[in-house]
Parts: sequence; C-alpha cells; structure tokens
Amino acid sequence: MRRGGARGKERGPGLPAQLRNPPGGRNARIMLLALAVDRTGSGLWAASSVLYLTFVTHLSAQQIGVLLGVAGVAGIAGSPLAGRLAGRFPVRSLLIGCHLLRLVTLVLVLVCTGFDALLPVVAVTYLGDRAAKTLEMLFATRAAGERRAAYQALSRSAANAGYGVGAGIAAIGLAVGTTGAYRVLILGNALSFVAAAVLVWRTGEPSGSAVEVARSGGAAPTARGEGGAVVRGGSPWRDRGYLGFVLLDIPMNLDDSILAVGLPLWLVNSTSAPHALVPAFLVINTVLVVVLQLSVSKRAEGPRRAARAVLLYGVLMLACCGFLAVATRGGAWAAGAVLLAAALLVTLAELMRSVSSWELAVLLAPQDARAAYLGVAGMSQSIQKSAGPPLLTGVVMAAGPAGWLVLGAAVAGLAVVQSRACARRLGLGPAPAGAALAAK
Repeated sequence: MRRGGARGKERGPGLPAQLRNPPGGRNARIMLLALAVDRTGSGLWAASSVLYLTFVTHLSAQQIGVLLGVAGVAGIAGSPLAGRLAGRFPVRSLLIGCHLLRLVTLVLVLVCTGFDALLPVVAVTYLGDRAAKTLEMLFATRAAGERRAAYQALSRSAANAGYGVGAGIAAIGLAVGTTGAYRVLILGNALSFVAAAVLVWRTGEPSGSAVEVARSGGAAPTARGEGGAVVRGGSPWRDRGYLGFVLLDIPMNLDDSILAVGLPLWLVNSTSAPHALVPAFLVINTVLVVVLQLSVSKRAEGPRRAARAVLLYGVLMLACCGFLAVATRGGAWAAGAVLLAAALLVTLAELMRSVSSWELAVLLAPQDARAAYLGVAGMSQSIQKSAGPPLLTGVVMAAGPAGWLVLGAAVAGLAVVQSRACARRLGLGPAPAGAALAAK
C-alpha cells in the first residue's frame, strides 16, 4: 500500500489539474489557451490549404509544391529573426505582432488568386509562423523557469488537442466542398490569430532572469566550449559547439516527416495494407501526445535525463525504421499491423524529442544571450520540414526497405554523437549509482 501511495504522489496531479495551474501561473495558463486557439487555426489550414490552392486559386500541383517549398525555406529565417528581436524587445509584444502579421497575410491569401501574388504572401505567413513558435518557447523559458520541461509538455498537449479540433472542423468544410466552404476555413484560421493575439495581450511580460535549476539535482550545469572554457553570451553564429548541436538536431526531428510523409506514402506505394489506415496514423499520434506528453516529459527534465532521452530517441527511431522495412512482407493485415506499430514507435520518439531537444537547447545556451541562441536552435525544425520530405521520397523510399534500415541506423548513430556532445558541453560526468536508480 505504501508503494502504491508513493507512486501516486510521484505521478502528481493529472493533465486537467496541471492545465488549470501550470508552471508560470496565470500568464502560462493564458498562453496555453492562446496556443490551443492558434493551433486550432493551424489544423484548419493544414487540412484545407492544398485543396484551397487547387480548387479555389486553381494552381497546378507543381506550383503548389514550389509555393510550399519556398514558404518552408522562408520559415527557416523566422526563428533566428525572432530570437534576435527578443533580445531587444518584449517577447509578448513581438508575439502579438506575429499573430497580427499572419492575420494580414491570411486575409491576403483570400483575395490573391495568382501564383506570383500568393508566393510572397504565403512565404511571409510561414516566416511569421516559425517566429511565433520561437517566441512561445522563449516566453515559456522565462515564465516557467526550472519547470520549463513540464510547461513544454503541457503546451504540446494543448497544441495537439487544438490541432485535432481544427482538423475535425476542417473535415466538415471539406465534406461540403464548395468554394465558400474553403474560404470559411481559411478565414477561420485568420480569426484564430485575432483570438490568440487578444489572449497574449492579457498576459504580462515574463521576467528575463528566471532562475534556471536542473531538477535532476543541484545547480544547473554551465555550458562549456572547447578546452572547458565557460561559454559567455555572444553571437550563436560564432559558437561552433552550439551550431554543432543545432546541426545534429536536424535529423533528430525527422520523426515529423516520417509521420506526415513517410508512413502514408510507404503504405500506399510499397505495402498491401489498406489505405483506410492512413488517418489512423494521425489519430494515434494526436491521442498519445495529448495523453502521454506530461508523463514522458518527466524523463527528460534536467541535463542528464535530457541527454539520455536523445539516446532513447535514436533507439525508437531505429525500431520504427526497422518495422517500416519489413512492412513490405506479408499480407494486408500483417502489413497494416506493422505500420501501426511503426506509427506508435515514431510517436514515442516524438514525445522524447519534443522535450529533450528543447531542454538541451536552453541548457546549452549562455543565459545572458539565451534569446538569440534559442532563435538559432529553432532553425533545426524549419530546415527538417523543408529537407525531410525530399530526403524520404527521393532517397530513402527510392532505395526500398534497405533505405529505411540505413536511415534508422544513421539517426541512432547521430543520437549517440548528439548525447555525448551535449554531456561534454554541460560538463556531465558518469551518473552516480544512486542518481541512476532514482531516475528509473
């Protein structure tokens, strides 16, 4: 009985209770609501944008590909730009500006009909989107302080719930299928920016000097460069150690492209699994992220656990790619079961990566230049979104099952390099036996 009671206390309050009283108090609670509203609009856009561009603006498939590709490249600049500006201006005001910028560009999408006019408009929309995500991360880092990993988990749960609601609403509009219905969905996304901006306006500017203490025990470790020298604030572009972390973090985000692009296309083109399983991948991902993100985040709090979570990410990705490689064998039901298992594994990998990557990006940055550093760190996700799909379709899947095995092995190997590099920069020695047991 005592053990059960101890475990119950260790688990702590559930997701609804923590959403009502998140790390950071009132400001964090309002920001989580703003994030959920924003992602509801993102769900509307993700589900309807390609069809809108096809049936309303009458763009060809090639034009849509170029449009979204250029927009993805433009989005890469959003993170470092937001980080640089956040070092000079209030995060809250900049985030409101990003929401209003995207409001303007989405309204322009509704009135622009030609490819030439839509290209810069959609590019600026994606730039504002990536900038907003970086600013949300900075807000959380300052507001939640040492409990930033718990806040990140709550934000992921809120975001995925909002995204799911948006996709569900979009399904209704897509079922109607008229030009008016498509326009209403795009307008709904634009209005979500208004609501999010109003909610952010109700928050207060978080302190930039929040105390950062690692939950794994003791004071937070200091990032160190070559030769053990303490890293001081400066330009992240001159910090080779941090740039190496960002570079290695790009393949650590490939789970996103595997879920959105790799799994569906591999099922359709290389397996006998029923096509009706494709929506199940997103359902599995959304439900598990909402339900498990909070508990998984506890395994990545603090420097030592975050570095260890990177290793677990590599193992999960290797297993996922192994399942994808063998999915070509067997009948429809066997292939379907294997692909569902792969979706489960890639979702578990995403849960680990989403917290550990953010935690390490914060810990590795000098505190007096954290905004600029986190802006550069945010580029890894943007670069992966642009490079990941072509890598999977043009290289991995073109090589067949062997391509998946090579990809899994490569990501696992890079995870080992990433983990060791982070531990070395943070000055982490071998974990004491007692600490290792406590972490389990």
